[in-house]
Amino acid sequence: MDLTNEQKAQVSAWISEGLGLSDVQKRLAEEFGLNMTFMEVRFLVDDLDLELKDKSGPRPDADLSRAPAPAPAAAPGDDEPLPFPGAEDDMPGGGQVSVTLDKIQRPGAVLSGSVTFSDGKTMDWQLDQTGRLGLIPRSDTGDYRPSEGDLTEFQIALQQELQRSGRLP
Repeated sequence: MDLTNEQKAQVSAWISEGLGLSDVQKRLAEEFGLNMTFMEVRFLVDDLDLELKDKSGPRPDADLSRAPAPAPAAAPGDDEPLPFPGAEDDMPGGGQVSVTLDKIQRPGAVLSGSVTFSDGKTMDWQLDQTGRLGLIPRSDTGDYRPSEGDLTEFQIALQQELQRSGRLP
């Protein structure tokens, strides 16, 4: 979706004010009548080279002193994981987030695969027909919730992997 220069400037202003992606998504719909998925807004912010402001500090229950577990080997038939470049410098635990794409997609998904977060926990992901991105817990992850930094890295690594594989322009 192409935005006018005025709309791009307004998105930049909203991001500089500290608005999050969902707030920008709502404002685009309310003020410009542009209905975009969360992922489209994320890609727009990336395309405009804008930096989101991190409103949250470290979680009080997060144990940052623990070394991350080694990433599990890719399942047979999966592509090799793509580590997020440069993340080692940004994240306390090493910042390794890797994404794989499934060769055969999950039922009901346009795209699917798995993600291994910086602490070694692995979850499945899928992108549905409406553009919604979802994380699917595995039996060994229980009620695990990845950190905000890992989620951001996941979205960026996913975009890079989709571009590399030719599934995104």
